[in-house]
Amino acid sequence: MNGLISAFAATFLSTIRDVLPIVTIIFAFQFFVIRKSVPNFRKVCFGFFYVLIGLSLFLLGLEKALFPLGRTMAEQLTAPHFIMESGDLSQVSWKDYYWVYLFAFFIGLSTTLAEPSLMAVAIKANEVSGGAIGIWGLRIAVAFGVAFGIALGSYRIVVGDPIHYYIIGGYIVVVIQTFFAPKLIIPLAYDSGGVTTSTVTVPLVAALGLGLSETVPGRSPLIDGFGLIAFASLFPIIAVMFYAQLAEAQSRIALFKKQKLTVTARK
Repeated sequence: MNGLISAFAATFLSTIRDVLPIVTIIFAFQFFVIRKSVPNFRKVCFGFFYVLIGLSLFLLGLEKALFPLGRTMAEQLTAPHFIMESGDLSQVSWKDYYWVYLFAFFIGLSTTLAEPSLMAVAIKANEVSGGAIGIWGLRIAVAFGVAFGIALGSYRIVVGDPIHYYIIGGYIVVVIQTFFAPKLIIPLAYDSGGVTTSTVTVPLVAALGLGLSETVPGRSPLIDGFGLIAFASLFPIIAVMFYAQLAEAQSRIALFKKQKLTVTARK
C-alpha cells in the first residue's frame, strides 16, 4: 500500500510539472493579451486540480495495469506451447498465429468503442450535420477500421514485412477514396484517424506491439514493436469514407427505386 501511495505521489508531482506550462500559457494570454480576469476563477482552479488527479490516476493505471496486461496477453498468445503442442517454432508459419490476429481485432474494436474522444467527435458531428451523420454509425465504422488495422499490423510483425509498404499502400487508397467520397465526410474521416490514438487505445496497442515483437522469433522491439498506432490511425480514415460511400450508394439505389415506382404508377 505504501508503495502505491509513493508511486501516486511521484506521478502526481510529475503531472504537475507537465501541466504547469499549459496553465502558464493560458493564464498569461488571459491576463496580458486579453487583459480580463478569469470567469469563475475558483471553479477553474478546482477543475485544474481534478485534471491533475485524473491524469495521475490514469498514468498510474497505465503503468500498473494496461501496459502489463497488453504485454502479458501478447506473450501468452505467442508462447511456443500455445501455438504448437511440440513447442518447436522452427516449422511455424504466420497462419499459426491466428489467435493473435483475433485478439488484436477484438481489442481494437472494443477499445475504440470505449474511446472518449471518439464519442465526443461523433456527438458533435451528429449535432453539426443535423443528424445526417449517425453517432453509432460513425463509432462502429471507426472501430472496425481500427480493428482491421491492428490485426493487419500484428500480421506484419509476425511475418516481418517492412512497415512502409503497408502505410504507403493504405494512403494511396485514402487519396483515391477522397476523390469519390462525399465531401461532407472527408474532413471528418481524416479527423477520425486522430481521435482513435487517445487514452484507451494507445496503451494497449503499444503494449501489444512491443509484446509481440519481443516474443515472435527474429523480431526487434525497436524496429518491429512500434508502428501499430500508425495502422490504428490510417484504416479508420478508409473505413469512415467507405461507410459514407456505402450509405450514399444505398440512398441512390433507394431513390432510383422510388423514381421507378413513380414512373410505373403513372403508366
